[in-house]
Order: sequence, then structure tokens, then C-alpha cells
Amino acid sequence: MKFKAEWHFDKSVCELTPIKIEDQRGFFSEVYQRDGFKELGIEDTFIQENHSFSKNKYTFRGLHFQKPPFEQSKLIRVLRGSILDIAVDLRENSPTFLQHRSMSLSEKNFKQVFVPVGFAHGFLTLEDDCEISYKVSNPYDHDSDVSLSVFDKELNIELPCKREAITLSEKDAQGENIKSLSKIF
Repeated sequence: MKFKAEWHFDKSVCELTPIKIEDQRGFFSEVYQRDGFKELGIEDTFIQENHSFSKNKYTFRGLHFQKPPFEQSKLIRVLRGSILDIAVDLRENSPTFLQHRSMSLSEKNFKQVFVPVGFAHGFLTLEDDCEISYKVSNPYDHDSDVSLSVFDKELNIELPCKREAITLSEKDAQGENIKSLSKIF
């Protein structure tokens, strides 16, 4: 087994810790391996990898998702720093509809998270100078991109800082509330 896996949302979202092979030089790890993911039941094909840098602690990016037919699954990992990673279940027929899961990802704990189609995703940086790498299963499509407000009271997401301390993009600051969205997934 190349990955330790912890499943959430009834085997939908998966926290993965790649196995490290360490010696006096440092370490080597396969952070993505198609057959290893298939053994876990993750058969998504990733077609693009993105690299995000956030200068300041408490920068929030998200909660993002794309509407069909451009929906995306994601595989997120931290290259430098630490984040609070959040996935929100948007699948209306799911027993965990509108529930969320917060997970700590950092360069130190070496965890990554798989977020499937049907979930909104976002993260809060917990220190300055964070770098995040994430693979996606569909390219970005401006017209299908949605930003859901992390402050929506219906979602009841608790963050480790006050709202005033958080840096947001203009798009995320104007994120939609869940009640304003029609059926998506």
C-alpha cells in the first residue's frame, strides 16, 4: 500500500498520507499513483495541476465548485506551510448534504485530500507563505465556476480566527449563500 487512507462522508472524501521512504539524504514518496488510487476506489483522471501561493496567514480561497458539465474532483496537498482544508457536501440526495469536514493539511503532516465531484472546496492558510498544489479532473470554466460563502450561516463552518482577520478575493467576498443556489448535484 502506497497510501494510508482515512475516508469521510461515507467513503467520498479521502485524507491520504503518502508513504515516505527515508534515508540520510531525505525522503522519496509517490504522492499520486493511478493504480494505488484505483485500489482505494478513486478512479478519477486528473488532467491539470495547479499551484497556489498565499502570502498571508488567514487567506481564504473558496468555497469553490464548478457546475456540470465542468464539475471537478480535486487532489490537494500542501508544499509549504499549513492550511485548514474544508469540503462541503452539495449532493442533494446525500445523507450528509450540506455537512462539511475540516482537515489540517501541512508540509509536516504530509497529508493530502481527495475531494470528489459534488463537493465545494476551500482552504484557510494558517501561516504566512503557504504553497498548495492541487490536481483537477476538468479544466477551469469561468461560466460554471461558483464561489459559495464560507460565512453562510446554513453551513455553520467554524474558522480559527475572526472574520475581520481573513483575506478574501473579491469573488470570494461576494460568495453566494446556499439558499440562492438551485439544485446542482
